[in-house]
Amino acid sequence: MVPKQGRAMILKISPRLIAHCESSPAGRLWLEQLPDAVAALAQRWSLTLGAPFEHSDVGCSWVAPATRTDGTAAILKVALRHFEGEHEIEGLRFWGGDGMVRLLEAEESLGALLLERCEPGTTLRTLPEPEQDVVIASLLRRLWRPAPSSHPFRSLSEMLRRWREEIIARQEAWPDPVWTREALQLFEELSRPTPTDVLLVTDLHAGNVLRARREAWLAIDPKPFVGDATYDATQHLLNCRARLEADAEDTIRRFADRLEIDAQRLRWWTFARLGAEPGDAPSHENSAALARKLAP
Repeated sequence: MVPKQGRAMILKISPRLIAHCESSPAGRLWLEQLPDAVAALAQRWSLTLGAPFEHSDVGCSWVAPATRTDGTAAILKVALRHFEGEHEIEGLRFWGGDGMVRLLEAEESLGALLLERCEPGTTLRTLPEPEQDVVIASLLRRLWRPAPSSHPFRSLSEMLRRWREEIIARQEAWPDPVWTREALQLFEELSRPTPTDVLLVTDLHAGNVLRARREAWLAIDPKPFVGDATYDATQHLLNCRARLEADAEDTIRRFADRLEIDAQRLRWWTFARLGAEPGDAPSHENSAALARKLAP
């Protein structure tokens, strides 16, 4: 257990998180400062901490179960700052626990969040994929709502512009330039802001939905951007590769129907994400084949 005193401590950190942080100077600095940050937070919020989680869905944050002095079960998350997750705290405040895990406390200078603990906390991956579709669709339809007139959230087009720049910088490695160029063009066209844009989760998949007591299922780890709601359906679909490979058209149409969105537009978004996947990604060969099936 971690002591409550705000002093440096020997902190258990997963090899996966260490490897991720060691890849950049900012990550190495964050890792060096992490024990002091956790100790300070434990003291400030009167927490007793358990061993951190080490499963595969925890990649760029230190996350551990916590108990407050009043007995409240919580989760302490200290995140390595990154572009996509920059407004997680503001997003959690916006959704206010409606279909999303509740934010109890936050310290933005440390990228720290004290969150409602989902119990038993098993992921949606424990259900068959067709049942996952029902839960994901229900959550997304609740979470999609217009951002307030004054908000800090960035446009989806900004995130995709950064992705395009990273992909173009490696174009000598593109194994299929025709489809990659088409995908990048669709990124630009589909992400143009419109009056119907909503606040997106952008990373909602079965690993980011947990079984809870307050509600049957709650979403976690949002990466908020404002944009086309249809984009938000792609992350779950891309985690259902076997079904996409077996029958992409039917899988996309059925999920679009559950979400009450346009199936053709979802097909284009799915093609764009598959076609723009980096050439050095392990799944690129299958992604390229799927992209060809879905090409506009």
